Amino acid sequence: MVGGEAAAAVEELISGVRRATDFAEQFRSYSESEKQWKARMEFILRHLPDYRDPPDGGGRLDQLLSLSMVWANHLFLGCSIKAKAEDSSHFHHQLQAWKEAGMNATLTSAAS
Repeated sequence: MVGGEAAAAVEELISGVRRATDFAEQFRSYSESEKQWKARMEFILRHLPDYRDPPDGGGRLDQLLSLSMVWANHLFLGCSIKAKAEDSSHFHHQLQAWKEAGMNATLTSAAS
């Protein structure tokens, strides 16, 4: 019976991954290459739990999608932004958090 329970757990996990991938797919830009999209989708899915929209509709998902585009543009196109000090401090703090969370390795390997 343990084998059946393990198979059911694996199937449930696979189903959850498919749902998450289908959810993220709606945010793909028509101009993104497959390589760029896979990296950005991984970024979105990795950080989605931290950016769920609150019940009051705070727009956190929009913030995540915007950050994912900034990240992808920086990574693949070499773009940078100049922002006001109060805006850039939040962005700098977010980049530091990603590096501490191990995103630096993803940044390097995704561009290869």
